[in-house]
Formats: sequence, structure tokens, C-alpha cells
Amino acid sequence: MNFLYISPNFPDNHWLFCRRLKDNGVTVLGVGDCPYSDLSWELRSSLTEYYWVPSLEDYDEVYRAAAFFIHKYGRIDYLESNNEYWLEQDAALREDFNIPTGFRPADMPAIKYKSRMKEGYARAGIPTALYHMVDDRAGCEAFIRQVGYPVIVKPDNGVGANNTYKLSNDADLDIFFAQKDGKRYIMEEFIDGSIVSYDAIVNSSGEPIYEAGNLTIGSIMDTVNLRRSCRLLIRDRLPDALRDMGRAALQAFGVKKRMVHFEFFHLSRDQRIGKEGDYVGLEVNMRPCGGILPTMMNYAHSTDVYQIWADMICFDRSYKSVGEPAFCVLAGRRSSRSYQMPMGEILREFGDHVLEFGAVDEAIATDMGEYIIIARFRTMEEVTAFFDRVLAEY
Repeated sequence: MNFLYISPNFPDNHWLFCRRLKDNGVTVLGVGDCPYSDLSWELRSSLTEYYWVPSLEDYDEVYRAAAFFIHKYGRIDYLESNNEYWLEQDAALREDFNIPTGFRPADMPAIKYKSRMKEGYARAGIPTALYHMVDDRAGCEAFIRQVGYPVIVKPDNGVGANNTYKLSNDADLDIFFAQKDGKRYIMEEFIDGSIVSYDAIVNSSGEPIYEAGNLTIGSIMDTVNLRRSCRLLIRDRLPDALRDMGRAALQAFGVKKRMVHFEFFHLSRDQRIGKEGDYVGLEVNMRPCGGILPTMMNYAHSTDVYQIWADMICFDRSYKSVGEPAFCVLAGRRSSRSYQMPMGEILREFGDHVLEFGAVDEAIATDMGEYIIIARFRTMEEVTAFFDRVLAEY
């Protein structure tokens, strides 16, 4: 089997997807814009061959790289980047080279545009926020009269919480229109709730062979836009209602042979869209959860999701076991904030629980903070105490 992996060096834990494929006997071919000499030795040893391109943004360069590999190794069986940013390019390459697995360009609108995602959630019977496609001031004011302030505005085709804003009054609306760029924006009613996820590795029949979920404590928008500390965890177990909604969404969106990350609101109080404790659809991401979170799933469930994913690709099933569940947490610190506990003190107090710590890539730091601490706990009480201690500020 020939597998073409686009940008295997970013995020840096993606070498593990490549390694597990290679361990399963796959010919793993990488295309990226990082010079070969700068690749980690782990990634270099996980690839059969690597093709450097000056820019992954240049489709012709990436096209030529794929053509070279096909000429040398034969037909490409799979092509993936497992990265939201490259999903549309992945689809175009599959179309141009008739690669049989994965999404094609015609599939992109339904899974890349937030307004179109609502249609998929509706097919699954999952409610979503009322919305308005931003046009002119008058149109937005009419929508706000319907739902009231605050409202959320964000790019219809965007990644993460970047360029996402909460507008609480007419002055905020003035600022948004004064600063708005040329992107197509969607405006939504405000939903009061925490953001949770349903994550799954899905076989060719659309059935999950592994399921997990994360929870972000506090507002993701504030974490990104106000550069607040990040409190994130992988759940020990999925709530039944969230699992049921996630599985319904898999079927509605026709997901097969992928690892996915679906996001929901968990309502904090009764409101128009539902009762306190209900789940409401937010958006779908047809790729693994970002950054180091797949590794955190390993810690939470004593397993290897990279192996489960590679087994799904190769065998359409996995025999990798899932062990005793726990919470795996990430505390993200900002360089712009002053924290009470130095790292040495954290290790003395929580050393039996801390698994990893250190600086993160600049591209991920926007969401998580420049310095992260990952730990594992059995109870939510321990999780809360950990966050309160290591993220306490002066």
C-alpha cells in the first residue's frame, strides 16, 4: 500500500501516524515544505521517501511531487494531511490523481463551511444556533433584533477560534464592520455553554472503532483573543448523550475511514435552543483534534490512537486495547502572564501526575499558550485542584 502524507512534520506529533503506518508495512511517502535536514530523526525514519517543496501553498509544486511518487512507486492508495488547513488541497489531489479514498472537492462545502455544517447536524436531528450570513449593517441589525445581543461572528470557512468575536452591543458591531476583512462571515446567536467534542476513528462502514472527547473549561474565544490560560482535558469517559449525538453526526455527514473531531455546546442554562445540560451542534472537523491532543488520548485511555488509526487504514479494524480510563489535562501558560508556581514547584507537588511539559510551536501557542503542562488524574476534583494551582496568577 502506498500512502502519501502531506505535511507530515506539522504538527510535530504527526510523525507517529507515519510510524504506525510504516510498522504496518505501508510505503509512506511525505511531501512538505520543511527541508529534509530539518525533519526530526523520528519522522525521517518513518518515511520511505520525502519530497521537499518550497511552499505547500503552491499547488503545482505539490502536484509535481505526487506525480513523481506515482511514477516511482505506482498508484497512491491513500492521501491525507490530517490537517484542517490542507483539506481542500488534499481533495483536489485525490481528484486529479483519482485516489479512491477520502473526500473530493465536491464534498468540501458541506464540511468546510460552518453554515453548511448546520445542514448535516439537522439531518442528524441535532439543533444548532440560529445564524445570518453577514451582508450589510441593516441585515445584521435585523438578525440581532431577532436573537438579541450578544452575537458571535466568525469566518464561514475558518480554522479554530481565529477571527471569532463576541459582539455585545452596537459599538462592538461598529468596530466589527470597521475592521472586517474580505472573508465571508457568519453571525450566530450566542449559546451559553462549554465546548465539548466527540472524537472518533471510523472504519469503512462508518462505524467508530475508537471514541473519545475533550472539554475546554472557559471560553475558547477568550483563551485565544484575550490570551488567557488554557484549561483543557480529555474525558475519562464519554457521556451517553454525547456519544449518541456523535454517532448520529457520523452517519449524517457520511464519515468513513477517517479520524474526526466534532464540536458541541453543553448548555450551561435553559435557553431558546434547549435545557441546561443539553448538547447542541457547533461544527465538524474532518481530521484529528489538534496539536498534542491525540497523544493526550493515549494517556487518558492507556492506548495508542496512532496505531488504531493506522490499523483502520490497513485492516479496517484494530486489536489495540483501551485500558483503565482517566482524565488527561493540559494547562497552557501564556508568556504575557505571571504565574505563582514555578515549574520546579509544580513538579514537586504534582510530579507523580505530570507526563510532559515544555514550550510549544508558535502556530499552536495561539490556542494553547506558549508553555504547556500535561498531567493525568483519576478524579475531576484532582483536575480542578491542579488547574487552580498551576494557573494561579499574581
